[in-house]
Amino acid sequence: MKISDSIVTVIGLNKIGYGETVFISTKIGKVKALVLNIARKVFNAAVFNNDIYIKPGQGVRSEGALVSIPTSDELLGRIINPLGLPLDGFKLSKIGKRRPIEIIAPSIISRKSVNVPLETGIKVIDSLVPIGHGQRELIIGDTKTGKTSIAIDSILNQSNFDTISIYVAIGQKRSSVARIANILKEKNCLKSSIIVAATASDSAALQYIAPYSGCAIGEFFMAKGMRVLIIYDDLSKHAVSYRQLSLLLRRPPGREGYPGDVFFLHSRLLERAANLTTNGSITALPIIETIQGDVSAYIPTNVISITDGQLFLDTELFMRGIRPAVSPGLSVSRVGSAAQCKTLKKMAGNLKLELAQYREVEGFAKFGFSLDDSTKQLIDRGSRLTKMLVQNRFKPISVYKQILFLYAGLQGYLDNVPVDKVHIYEDELYNMLNSSIFDLPISKILLNELDEDLIIYFI
Repeated sequence: MKISDSIVTVIGLNKIGYGETVFISTKIGKVKALVLNIARKVFNAAVFNNDIYIKPGQGVRSEGALVSIPTSDELLGRIINPLGLPLDGFKLSKIGKRRPIEIIAPSIISRKSVNVPLETGIKVIDSLVPIGHGQRELIIGDTKTGKTSIAIDSILNQSNFDTISIYVAIGQKRSSVARIANILKEKNCLKSSIIVAATASDSAALQYIAPYSGCAIGEFFMAKGMRVLIIYDDLSKHAVSYRQLSLLLRRPPGREGYPGDVFFLHSRLLERAANLTTNGSITALPIIETIQGDVSAYIPTNVISITDGQLFLDTELFMRGIRPAVSPGLSVSRVGSAAQCKTLKKMAGNLKLELAQYREVEGFAKFGFSLDDSTKQLIDRGSRLTKMLVQNRFKPISVYKQILFLYAGLQGYLDNVPVDKVHIYEDELYNMLNSSIFDLPISKILLNELDEDLIIYFI
């Protein structure tokens, strides 16, 4: 009947369901659309593809199926759009069984507690804010503070484990998606990863279904008993695309112009992350972008309340060169040390305490006050521990190496090392561990038991 801003009004199909796909017959072929509004005699649908060839009077056909995506092992190493079409220039040789992009989340009975650590290879996260398989940990911060870098580092570290990684790009530039794909390819991680991309040039309807499509692919691997890590980058843009669709559909706007069901938009997505009794799991790392550190805005507060903790990236820390700029005071994991190896768990408490004490007295050192010996020692140790947690991008570090280095800092072995030379000490320690002289299975020993004699021997 009518088309306006990629929203079509259709009459004549009586048996139609919300979330169903319909096909509009145009002169260039069928154009797919998503049913979003149902009235008594008409319904509205959002067009996925280009709408310039759609005209009033054209025929519309329904296949009686919800939006679905093909799932198979062939997707590994590929870049696809939310409808399952390849974007990397190669055809999919085998299209597997289609899965609906939205299903009911696993029940409580089918889940088990989160207790297996998901090692990100980032020192500050693995030691202070541990993440477990099946958890939902929010990455939140201002623009250009390293949110995507943390997510990519986590994917790179999974190449050492049997974990499938899915990166969902929502509203990103095409060049950004290509850059991430090149990094994964260079590090030999793309073969165990899938990129689902709905870029800024794609329609709002495609951006809206992108995270659900990525989750459906993850559920395919989870059902096979595999572990999946999925990154949603980012859900702020996802909420904006849904707001755009809702306003075009004439739904009443609420706070900040978002529709009233925007909370359900993300809750029904993130509750699909689970650690199942059948050993499969999906770990979700959603990303939210704040404006000038305002976490009290609508979407940030919504997603914080849904997730099991957050990694808060501080702009001030980033500008000071402390990167990744994870704030140890504001970041939290509600799963906690339940998903952490025994050795790191014992050391994490001391690390948190010393960093908290350092933050309390750090201000005195800036003003040049005369300090007593104990306070001066506290500041010296804290500055070295802070420097120890600095890490270069795209260089994840295995947990047993982290244990050795953190033990050296906490036990005072770095107290005589100048702060600006800490990274040299770290590199030399890792080079020694990588040398062929030490062929002990130290990784297994250190992860299960804090063998201090062995650690001191290496240090």
